[in-house]
Amino acid sequence: MSAAASGLDAFITEHGGDLDRVLGRAGVDPEQLVHPTMSLALPNYCQVLEEAARQTGCEHFGLRYGEQFKPQALGLLGYVGLCSPTLEAALANFAAAFPFHQHDTLIQLVDVGDCYRFDYRITHAAIHERRHDAELTMGMAMNLVRHVLGPGWAPRRVLLEHSRWDNGEQHRLVFGADVAFDQPCNALVIPKADLAGRVMPGSDPVLLMLVKDAIRRLSGPVADEGLLGRVEAEITAQLPSGEPCLGLIALRVGLTPTALQRRLREQHCCFTQLVERVRQRLAQRYLREGLTSVTRLAGLLGYSETSAFSRAFRRWHGVSPRQWRGQ
Repeated sequence: MSAAASGLDAFITEHGGDLDRVLGRAGVDPEQLVHPTMSLALPNYCQVLEEAARQTGCEHFGLRYGEQFKPQALGLLGYVGLCSPTLEAALANFAAAFPFHQHDTLIQLVDVGDCYRFDYRITHAAIHERRHDAELTMGMAMNLVRHVLGPGWAPRRVLLEHSRWDNGEQHRLVFGADVAFDQPCNALVIPKADLAGRVMPGSDPVLLMLVKDAIRRLSGPVADEGLLGRVEAEITAQLPSGEPCLGLIALRVGLTPTALQRRLREQHCCFTQLVERVRQRLAQRYLREGLTSVTRLAGLLGYSETSAFSRAFRRWHGVSPRQWRGQ
């Protein structure tokens, strides 16, 4: 949705850029920036940010744009977080609603022990230049937390998938934390203790329900080509709580359980296969990062016993999780 470009025209102009030239080269109609609920093609949106950085000579355009981007400016998506009951729920609701706001994107809130990791990565195969979008989105997520905890709050760590552009000092100043580059995914690492008991000042359960419904309706029905990604994202969110529930996930993607199973069959897969796929992918990532024990990892993947996880992993890879990590 075009709300992601809220204030972009003024920001480009303030930094000395020629707005018409930037938008023209990116193939974006200026009218699309006026209406926050209009659709804007993701490749064009990313190209606007990259072109703006080149035109203005501002090497940290996305970083600076994200630094000042308040949750309210995101329109419906921002209010999904602002109307949530707690800050923890705000992050979870923001991640759950994001695929309706922006397609071809992986976004998830992952439990990593004493922290949550807020992951974000564009999965669109044709988008290669996306550094400024990544830094902008990390700034948006950080400002949702700072809305409650104040401007001095900082994540424990920030991960960025692109390579270091300079000495990284500007990133440390904006985020107030160490920043690691060349990572598998963009992420904010947020201590759980910072979120505990924090109530959203604008919490409104009725408005939250209405906003969620509006964003689903505006984005249209879940497209078949994007359905698998949505279901996998919901599975990922449920795994730390145990075995994913088909009925609950069907509800989250706006379908009945029967309709979801039928749509998955049309995509030549089933719900059980998707759960297995997500578990396998996450297991590889967690083991590669080495941030948690195998026992803790089993719980994060929804297994009631470590032995069940070990048997599944050996079926996938022919070795135990510990052996795979060692290799």
